[in-house]
Amino acid sequence: MRTLKTKTLPRIFLVMALALAPLPGLAQPGKLELPNLEKLSNKAAVVNDITLDGPLLALAMKVLDMDGDSDAKQVKDAIKGVKGIYVKNFEFDEPGQYDQADVQAIRAQLTRPPWSPIVRSVNKRHAQHSEIYLLKDGDKIGGLAILVTGPKELTVVNIVGFVDMDKIAVLGGKFGIPDEIKDKDDDRPRHKPASQQKSDKPDKKEKAHEDMSQDDEDQ
Repeated sequence: MRTLKTKTLPRIFLVMALALAPLPGLAQPGKLELPNLEKLSNKAAVVNDITLDGPLLALAMKVLDMDGDSDAKQVKDAIKGVKGIYVKNFEFDEPGQYDQADVQAIRAQLTRPPWSPIVRSVNKRHAQHSEIYLLKDGDKIGGLAILVTGPKELTVVNIVGFVDMDKIAVLGGKFGIPDEIKDKDDDRPRHKPASQQKSDKPDKKEKAHEDMSQDDEDQ
């Protein structure tokens, strides 16, 4: 039997390592790397760690139907192109229980292409910061991320896959997704058709009717 020369072994190991290494094209686009948050589980008073992908996402939708959720149909429409929903939420009894370096590690992933920030808001009353980012996949939205930080709270939401932004607000309060996503949608102006618009000032007939009613009460 022919034996391998010692010099050829490093080359074989290198080829094997390259073959077994995950290819960039096989990685799930839009999924954040959050290993630095695992250590917070021991410090937090409340921990919500949600992973919904593949069959689990389908199961979550069945649970909504079984619970008789009135938004179930809208939620299905909103996530029909979604491949995964990942939520990490930590609530602490005391402020300062997580390191700002952990937040910066997350933000560093979201502040470079293909991610783009769309919402940044600050609640000074509660010292809470809310950020929403979109991942662009050509002309479509290929993912969404929400980062909420406060003195006693840290929440990261990562939605992977096609997201319909016209329907995304319905996900607020579902699957551990915070209501900030509703607030973002509610900020958009809504215009009623001219036929449905009503002036703030009462018309002459309404004004006259009110005056007559007031006179009757006085008598």
